Amino acid sequence: MSKIEDIAKTVEAGKIKLIESLVSEALGEGLDPLKILNEGMIAAMSVVGEKFQAGELFVPEMLIAARTMKKGVEILKPKLGSSSAISLGTCIIGTVTGDMHDIGKNLVSLMIESAGFEVIDLGVDVSVNAFITSLKDNPNAKILALSCLLTTTMPMMRETVAAVKSGGYAVKLMVGGAPITQEFAKEIGADGYSADAAGAAALAKKLVG
Repeated sequence: MSKIEDIAKTVEAGKIKLIESLVSEALGEGLDPLKILNEGMIAAMSVVGEKFQAGELFVPEMLIAARTMKKGVEILKPKLGSSSAISLGTCIIGTVTGDMHDIGKNLVSLMIESAGFEVIDLGVDVSVNAFITSLKDNPNAKILALSCLLTTTMPMMRETVAAVKSGGYAVKLMVGGAPITQEFAKEIGADGYSADAAGAAALAKKLVG
């Protein structure tokens, strides 16, 4: 097994204690940092996402795999130069006004980051103005991801999407959360919807592809 395959298997298995030394060894052997990132870690997280969607893995396993990758990326970062050179782009994410739920949003954030994006997480109870301000502050953002868990906050998701569209921001809009459906996403004018974190990561890649 090659060192990169070894790294991929370690990420898939969520062996967080092994990843730092493996990545350090790979760099010591002169392997390309970008290759380690793309073929070792991001590819492994794609497999993890597919297995999750197939019901072969569950949220805890997916979380530990994503955290394992994050640990490996910390070792790689000094060798990768500017993050913009390796990033698929910036994704702004947050839970809409009136909604304090963050577990699903945090998992989506972690998976999108694992897919190769730079993530700006605005947290929970994010106002329409706060989303718009973040878009103004990050004009190169490619994706805005909105989350809600309460049916009572769905109108705020609609309002946020409307404000982004009327402002003419060149960003793809992703929505998700327990009460959200594909039909609702289409109705409010979002560019994409995902029912789970693994799907959100795949969707983000598709939207910027």
